[in-house]
Amino acid sequence: MKNYSFRELLLTALLASALTAIIVSFILGAISIDLFIFDFFQKTPSATSTSQGLNLKPSVEIYKPLDYEDKVISAVKSASPAVVAITISKNVPIIEQCPYNPFSDLPPEFQQFFGQNFQFYQPCQKGTKLQEVGGSSGFVISSDGLILTNKHVVSDTVAEYTVFTNDGKKYPAKVLARDPNIDIAMMKIDAINLPKVKLGNSDSIQVGQAAIAIGNALGEFRNTVSVGIVSGLSRNITASGGGISESIIGVIQTDASINQGNSGGPLLNLRGEVIGVNTAMVQGAQNIGFSIPINQAKEIISSVSTVKP
Repeated sequence: MKNYSFRELLLTALLASALTAIIVSFILGAISIDLFIFDFFQKTPSATSTSQGLNLKPSVEIYKPLDYEDKVISAVKSASPAVVAITISKNVPIIEQCPYNPFSDLPPEFQQFFGQNFQFYQPCQKGTKLQEVGGSSGFVISSDGLILTNKHVVSDTVAEYTVFTNDGKKYPAKVLARDPNIDIAMMKIDAINLPKVKLGNSDSIQVGQAAIAIGNALGEFRNTVSVGIVSGLSRNITASGGGISESIIGVIQTDASINQGNSGGPLLNLRGEVIGVNTAMVQGAQNIGFSIPINQAKEIISSVSTVKP
């Protein structure tokens, strides 16, 4: 019988222990996998099961707005039917190219030296035509057709103004008043039962509160809505455009986008009340616009006798 050394016996014992551990681990792993698979198939409903009422079709859930979005949507729905687009039209000259003789002032005996085969033309006016030259915004403040807008929108006394309501109807408009001190004007169209805005209290607004601007952006995209906040109060600015420059005092600053064509449109709070009349923007800046507080405009509104309180 062979005698094993202590070292050999120790090595054999270690190998046997390791082998035993591997076999036991493999057996336990197989058992746990089998139990997991069994448990999975026990808990997973069958594709053909009707007892659980399983619906394999993807659910279509209507997007539910957040509270803030609900308020914005509600404010826009409340005010936008009363927001109007204003187009400005003027009689512009019709220019054509008319033939003329640049040598007509010369004596006839000299004109023969310049030949008769040359044709010369110069621009000449052949009458006028009514043409749209601009577009802006306003909003209805009384159901019988009174409209508030900016003075610079209707500053041309020889132009013709047309109002398009939110339902697509077209009305000729008359300018009733232009405020001499602020950029506010009143217009009138012959209509009844028009939707009108609710006028808020601009003295109560605070920096940081939500602000919604609606208008005829670029004179083309009617009832465009932009949302931001009140960025500042009591700003004093100098606005210019169309050869006119005017100082405007105590206006509201907002980062709600006020594009060209938005002038005269309303600035709303989340209740859908008008807190300002959009009037100007800073060229070359990011979302710096200005709106005249509605309380400043209430004086001209009350001065027009046909406005009902």
